[in-house]
Amino acid sequence: MIPTAELNDLLHAPGIEDLWDMHQRRMAGYGFDRIMYGATRYRSGAHLGDAEDFVILTNHSTDYTDVFIGEGLYHHAPMVRWALDHDGPCSWSLLRQMAETGNLSAEERKVFDFNLSMGVRAGYSISFRSVSPRTKGAIALTAEEGMRQRDVDAMWETHGEDILLLNNIAHLRILSLPYTSPARTLTARQREVLGWVGDGKTVQDIALLMGLTGATVEKHLRLARDALCVETTAQAVLKASFQNQIFMMEA
Repeated sequence: MIPTAELNDLLHAPGIEDLWDMHQRRMAGYGFDRIMYGATRYRSGAHLGDAEDFVILTNHSTDYTDVFIGEGLYHHAPMVRWALDHDGPCSWSLLRQMAETGNLSAEERKVFDFNLSMGVRAGYSISFRSVSPRTKGAIALTAEEGMRQRDVDAMWETHGEDILLLNNIAHLRILSLPYTSPARTLTARQREVLGWVGDGKTVQDIALLMGLTGATVEKHLRLARDALCVETTAQAVLKASFQNQIFMMEA
């Protein structure tokens, strides 16, 4: 039984860093000492969008992430592909079955072998239910080295519902908190002008409200579009809203 206080801590975490620290410690208590969370709001079919726009949280070593994420191995990871087509938890026994029956492509086999070489052998994946075809989130829970998949599966029989609940709460909280790559973080001025645009104000209105010239407002809008890597101000407002960079209470 998960203590109520622990659930409240997750629900009221002030930021992603605090939330993630609590969550990875709790998952380690179940034997998952390495975890990786990923989410996108820019999915189009099998394409997940620009990696710069992903929310990625992990405590894996850089030796692992530099290859799995940096070199794009995740594109061909069997459990990532499974997550795109399913909701809920899945035992990694599925991977062993696929490997033993020859149902892994050459690219998938490369990911499978890389994971084995890095001690990523046993665990569970959870694919979170999406409310839009453009969004998807999932988490990979890697068991401590030395744990066998059958041991993980036995543990899941006892604690799986609690683990699933904690991960769903963490996922929903992550989606509600500001998060973006440093290159796409807006300045306070850029957030403010986009917020006024979202409220239906014109450039002239914003200039008056902020005590700026129209040219300065236009400059902040242009820099916001550049930072967010979009073409129009409407797209900038949408992306900044998705990333919780505007219309948010200040910490």
